[in-house]
Amino acid sequence: MFFKEKHFRIRIIVLFVLLLLTAIIIKVFYIQVFQYNKLNTLASSLWSRNLPITADRGLILDRNGKVLASNITTTSLYLVPNQIKNKEEVATKLAEILGVSYEEMYKHVTKKTSIERVHPEGRQLSFEIADQIDKLNYDGVYLLKESKRYYPYDNLLSHVLGYVGIDNQGLSGLELEYDDVLTGEVGAIKYYSDALGNRLEIAEEYVEPVNGNNVTLTIDLDLQLAVERELDNAQAKYDPEHILAVAMDPNTGEILAMASRPNYNPNEYQTYTQEVLSRNLPIWMMYEPGSTMKITTLAAALNEGLVNLFEDNFYDSGAVNVDGATIHCWKAGGHGAQTFLNVVENSCNPGFVDLGFRLGKEKLFEYINNLGFGEKTGIDLNGEAKGILFNLDKVGNVELATTAFGQGISVTPIQQVTSVSAIVSGGTLYKPYIVKSTQTPDNEIISSVNPTEVRTVITEETSKMVRYALESVVANGSGRNAYIENYRIGGKTGTAQKVNNGTYMVGNYIVSFMGFMPADNPQIVLYVAVDNPKGVVQYGGTVAAPIAKAIFESYIEINNLEPVKDGMPKEYNWLDTKYSVLPSVIGKSVKEANTILKGYKLEYSGTGSKVIYQSPSEGYYVKDGTTIKLMLGD
Repeated sequence: MFFKEKHFRIRIIVLFVLLLLTAIIIKVFYIQVFQYNKLNTLASSLWSRNLPITADRGLILDRNGKVLASNITTTSLYLVPNQIKNKEEVATKLAEILGVSYEEMYKHVTKKTSIERVHPEGRQLSFEIADQIDKLNYDGVYLLKESKRYYPYDNLLSHVLGYVGIDNQGLSGLELEYDDVLTGEVGAIKYYSDALGNRLEIAEEYVEPVNGNNVTLTIDLDLQLAVERELDNAQAKYDPEHILAVAMDPNTGEILAMASRPNYNPNEYQTYTQEVLSRNLPIWMMYEPGSTMKITTLAAALNEGLVNLFEDNFYDSGAVNVDGATIHCWKAGGHGAQTFLNVVENSCNPGFVDLGFRLGKEKLFEYINNLGFGEKTGIDLNGEAKGILFNLDKVGNVELATTAFGQGISVTPIQQVTSVSAIVSGGTLYKPYIVKSTQTPDNEIISSVNPTEVRTVITEETSKMVRYALESVVANGSGRNAYIENYRIGGKTGTAQKVNNGTYMVGNYIVSFMGFMPADNPQIVLYVAVDNPKGVVQYGGTVAAPIAKAIFESYIEINNLEPVKDGMPKEYNWLDTKYSVLPSVIGKSVKEANTILKGYKLEYSGTGSKVIYQSPSEGYYVKDGTTIKLMLGD
């Protein structure tokens, strides 16, 4: 009995040992096979160290591949405190070079951490400072490459591009909106150390950083430079509170240029107030549009068949009474009897009040809403406002009248450009956008943005009539200061009295001009607005229209646009520089040419009795006194 009991116990012990060994084998197998990577990583983290190498942000390019935002290589200071032998000496020398206190630097060199980034005083160092630190040759003191965002054109397109913080993160504008696209993957130099942090003589590993992806914009750099230049000129001349300009391709919704003042240099964004940094005026600013809103009223009335520009007449006495409220025309005494084409040319408020009443509030506000007012356009920029419209149930006759000529409602510049683009380009409203595509650093397309049609608002025939009327405004009306001989330009001026605490301010206006060209087939819509220009009569035609003209002249030069002969002739007044259509003298004698071209300077070449060539050629508008070159022959 005793032996049986003893054998049983032995069996139990053997079985227990076998089970224990089996468990150990299973555990070892599990560790070796299933937990190897995890445990290896944990082990490596105890003796490996990573010195980070930042990646370049992706480039931001204009529509033609010109660089608007790039990167420069700088150096930043990193410390491995356990490797620093004489901490007091290192702290003293680094504090002296970096211009910080010994106490502050001593905190860095004695910090209980494996790697210490000296922030912010040791970030993005100049070459001279980095060279001084490098010559010290201290153990545990490392200088590493760090990428820094750089904007080669300084203030250009600043509110659109935005800016980047010291850690290479987008903080505003497209840098923020497309931060996940532009940000790359950080690389590192990996080295190994013992438990005390001393560097081991084991080969280092280099993990290459991966640069961010590129973003291509719809912006045309050459046009943007022209816009920026003209806004700078206007800023110096008129000292306005604000000034802005937006240019759009009306056939796609692509933004060609966008700028405002005040602006800033994103390379030095820390020196500006948050108010300046955060306000992209073309999409953020809301104000009464004034007479540029008349384009919407005109398009609605024409599209509904409620007015004939040539046959319908309106008598302007200088004011109109609406439910006891007197609405004045800008011209004292009024314009008298006029066609509705003259009403548009003269920007006559009472005439547009008449059109507003013909439409009625429901129909007028239907067009206003369909053209995108009262809601965000959806442009791919942050900070867009949506404007303020009357609630339809609160619109009485006075509100209807003032809305018809652009008073009492608030809109944004981008809404105005988008709506007018729809009106003059055939009637289709497009969503505005500024990013055209994204690409890898090797320029492989990741994504492309196509034009987005929102809705059709008016007919092609109506669009054609509006273009004609607005070309006439530039040739014969309030927009005459935007006229360019031998090119077809349409447009509308605006002069909106500013409001402060519910009261209209005296002598304080936002003056504007909305223009497009060519008038028969628009390829660009341009809006310019100047807030409270000083030292000048505050009208859109006297301030904003000449700015727009200068930008259009640059657009003509940039795109090598040929002059045309079928433009609407301008009615010159005594202040204008006179231009005349140049007649042909081909085949005429010298005597006949002298008679026909009286008032011009003539320059002859060649021999013979007849004119066989002339420059400029006939049919174009030429300034009086211009030199005409004539070649003689037989």
